[in-house]
Amino acid sequence: MRIGPLLGRPAPDTGLTAHVHAWVWGPAEFMGLPSPRLVGKGVLTGLLGVGGIVGAGALGMWTGPAALRTGEAGLVVACALAAYLAAIKAGRAFVGLVLALGLCLALTAPQVMAGLVLAHRGQIQVGRVTSVEVQSAQQLSQGGARYLCSVEKRDGTPLRTQIWRGCHRSTEPGDALAVVYDPLGRLPPRGAEGVRAGPWSLGGAMGMAGALAAFCAAAVVRSFRLTLPP
Repeated sequence: MRIGPLLGRPAPDTGLTAHVHAWVWGPAEFMGLPSPRLVGKGVLTGLLGVGGIVGAGALGMWTGPAALRTGEAGLVVACALAAYLAAIKAGRAFVGLVLALGLCLALTAPQVMAGLVLAHRGQIQVGRVTSVEVQSAQQLSQGGARYLCSVEKRDGTPLRTQIWRGCHRSTEPGDALAVVYDPLGRLPPRGAEGVRAGPWSLGGAMGMAGALAAFCAAAVVRSFRLTLPP
């Protein structure tokens, strides 16, 4: 009986079809189920990759290095992970999926972590709106535009970052707008509205991380060969 494509096949096939199948999904040249050692190697690779990407974003938000806050370090980890899978001759489909998920996670993780950090140590102050802009006229016609508020502090000092959370179509210059500040000054301020409503974004990032780890494990497992590649 043939085992599914993620687990392997009873014996190596020959011919063009088998070669293309191995190139896309990996050779998986083992009998029956993969060994626990091979599965452990795959799981470890996935966990290390996810940990490197998420850890870089978390470290940047808590400690402040710009390369970590912007997700650049996570992008490097994601590319390195995909390069490793390509080097061990993993299936190209898995390499592409891992790279795509890794890049998305690298860009998402810092923003999710920023929300968690501000929810934990942020301080709320009320500023005054000085102007309101529409992010995109085309998006406005489609009903999906963001409104950006320029805000100044109580002492009249303008914020360098425009605020979109809590900035609505009805907001006008002179209105009060609650803003969350990082007391350490490592994160840009955000609108207080929705800062603590992070379970949705956190759940999405966790799902993405879980999928990335699973695809990494499958890629490593299916890269196993009984013979050296030609």
